[in-house]
Amino acid sequence: MSNNLSGSIPPKIGKLFNLKSLWLWGNKLSGSIPLEIWKLYSLSELDLSGNNLSGTITPQIGKLYKLSQLDLSTNNLSGSIPPEIGKLFNLESLWLFGNNLDGTIPSSICNLSSLGVLQLSENRLQGRIPQCLGNFSTSLTYLALNRNQLYGPVPTTFADGNKLEHLNLNGNKLQGPLPKSLYKCRWLQFLDIGNNEIQDSFPFWVESLPKLRVLVMRSNKFHGKVFSDYLKNDSIFPFPNLQIFDISHNEFTGPLPDGYFQNLVAMMNVRTNKTAGRNRIAYYSESFTLVFKGFEYKLLEILLTFTTLDFSDNKFNGSIPNSIGKLNSLIFLNFSHNMLEGKIPASFGNLSELEQLDLSSNQLQGEIPWELTRLSFLESLNLSNNLLYGPIPHFGGQFLTFENNSYIGNPRLCGYPLTKKCKDDDDDDKAPQPMLKIEGDDSEFLDGFTWQAVVMGYGCGLVFGVTMGCLALLYRRPMWLLKIFLGV
Repeated sequence: MSNNLSGSIPPKIGKLFNLKSLWLWGNKLSGSIPLEIWKLYSLSELDLSGNNLSGTITPQIGKLYKLSQLDLSTNNLSGSIPPEIGKLFNLESLWLFGNNLDGTIPSSICNLSSLGVLQLSENRLQGRIPQCLGNFSTSLTYLALNRNQLYGPVPTTFADGNKLEHLNLNGNKLQGPLPKSLYKCRWLQFLDIGNNEIQDSFPFWVESLPKLRVLVMRSNKFHGKVFSDYLKNDSIFPFPNLQIFDISHNEFTGPLPDGYFQNLVAMMNVRTNKTAGRNRIAYYSESFTLVFKGFEYKLLEILLTFTTLDFSDNKFNGSIPNSIGKLNSLIFLNFSHNMLEGKIPASFGNLSELEQLDLSSNQLQGEIPWELTRLSFLESLNLSNNLLYGPIPHFGGQFLTFENNSYIGNPRLCGYPLTKKCKDDDDDDKAPQPMLKIEGDDSEFLDGFTWQAVVMGYGCGLVFGVTMGCLALLYRRPMWLLKIFLGV
């Protein structure tokens, strides 16, 4: 346990022949792991995580046959994962993330039929993902291989009856289509395949996964229209529990999927979500990385009330469906950098929880609907680089806080905070009237925000404090299972 210990682990520890649990996590220990530790044949739990240990994982680890929990994460270990690790037949959780491990994932890991957690993320692992990882353990609930250098296809061997809940493959070089065998993962709650090189059309079959909360497909090579034949059956609700829907930075075309927006029931249930309160201290447990102003942050929890749609940086066209206004639990909405036309729907005024709205770099026309001034929690607005015209709504508390950058690149907009005045600027108390088209300056706007930055916004306040508290708890025993499940 964490006691601010420093220095190296003494070799004499190898004389504790009957030791069953060794927890030295969260200290300042350095040097290599002494070979004597691999002679503690009675060990069932070994946790050396969160130190500065270096060196390699030696083949002698395969002699600790009684190990059920092994955590060597967040150290400076290097070298490859020894194939002998496949001899630990009683192993239930294996945590090696946050090191400098390289080489391939040994296929011998598939001998660990009792394994429930396999966490190998944030290393330098290369090669293909062993096909056997899809079906080697009926107990596997958590598989994280994100932020490595893996390439090749996603395993196609996911079998009926598997219990996989968390699958994170983000930040590799994976290619090929997304395997339809993922349809068999009926317990799946978190699917992150973002930042790879996957080439495929939209995998409409994932919409029927009944427990899926998080779907991240951003920054791949997905293409084509986003729609589903399942929507012809009125008895089927696609994505019944989806809260984070991120398909940004792909090559999707066609209209926005109105059929989905009309049926995303988990994004409509604002009253249920508010049971956790505006402080949002209920969590869905899964690790993910966010990027904000060039810095990377890792949070262990996703708020149960955090809901987002990010369809930015694609080639969607047509108008924005009015049905978006039904998603009154939305906190983040990003349709920027597409080819959307028409007006901003007045129904956006019903998005009572919305805090971030980015519609920039489209071809939207018309006036900014005054209904947006109802959004009392709106913290960031980006309508730049469109074809909007008329006065900016100048009543409503939040709209008075937005600066020029929110509107820049719409030469026919006028009114505060722009320097271009409207003819009716002196009539502040009147309800909105038909607006005149006024010419103005044209300039560029800064890069848009992402939904990850929204989470960082929470991180700067109460949520970050609560999350870090959870992180400390989850990474520090007494029970390894708390690393995954917190109120789930």
